[in-house]
Amino acid sequence: MTEAPHHVTVWPTVRSIPVSAVTDGAPSRRLRPPRPQDIAGGTGTGRDTSGSVATGVGTGRAQPAGPGAGGGSGGAGSGAGEAGTGARGNPAAEFGFSGDPAQHGVPDDDLLHAQRVWDGTLATNRLDALGVNAERQRVRTEDIATTVGFLVDGHPEDTRRALQSVIDHTAAHILALDLGDVDGAGTVLRELAARHPERVTAWYVEEQPEWRGGTATWGECLAKLLHLDTAEVFVLMEGSVVLEGDAITPLVAAIDDGAVAAGWTGQEPDGRTWRETDPGEGARDVSALGGELLAVRRSAALGDDPEQTRDGTELSRNLRGVRVVPADRLPVRRQRAA
Repeated sequence: MTEAPHHVTVWPTVRSIPVSAVTDGAPSRRLRPPRPQDIAGGTGTGRDTSGSVATGVGTGRAQPAGPGAGGGSGGAGSGAGEAGTGARGNPAAEFGFSGDPAQHGVPDDDLLHAQRVWDGTLATNRLDALGVNAERQRVRTEDIATTVGFLVDGHPEDTRRALQSVIDHTAAHILALDLGDVDGAGTVLRELAARHPERVTAWYVEEQPEWRGGTATWGECLAKLLHLDTAEVFVLMEGSVVLEGDAITPLVAAIDDGAVAAGWTGQEPDGRTWRETDPGEGARDVSALGGELLAVRRSAALGDDPEQTRDGTELSRNLRGVRVVPADRLPVRRQRAA
């Protein structure tokens, strides 16, 4: 163990970092319980194609629509209608028509009907512009302790931008582990930790990462961060991406909705194509998630032998439960290829 400038302790290896109170992965006290995958069903698109039923976050199972249905990250129901029928009996009546093909409404009321439709559209757009859904998610999840875990392994400027974006756009705490100060990236971490001590907790080791010729494995680093943390939701973030807005809250909300993990990208059923969810498509239940930005229930990750995992994708695939890509496209941008 050595002392770096500014009295920063540098440990010889990841394994040598002491953990005074190793957590046991107890179930969360604030998160809702996870949905088991055998209940959730297979991979789905999240689209509502069954009338007045709302498809939950990647559950593949329709739930009856009604007051409050489809909240959070799930899809919304199709609206009001005859109870239990799944369709509106006379939708034309909502706009002043009887439903008879020969009946064209009252001519004098055409302008009124058009104004009502226009007013409704403007109201919806205003709500969207105000970010009502995002604010609801923020309020609902603000008491759920969340940590962004970050392995610093080179690319100093990418590291600076990535960490600063978390500080600028989210309220999550950062727990960072520097591996060998590769290319001076550890120096960048020291600067940010000194500038934002209330937001950044940093650990430093001389050992370099295995994927850059050293001996520290990815799984060993992940397990150490999980044991050093106490949050309920642990977010893995790579330096290859940067946040352009609050991309953490939607992931936490998806986990609070019952997912065991939620991420920015997901794997297609054929196992070949990675993609982001298209706007309006709905949340997707996937077989595995990309590792660039990935949130997990920390208790679940601790109980799944994290030391043996090789990356975030493998970690997500091994977890028992539902894995989702949220319905709304997240404000995330790639800085470079991972």
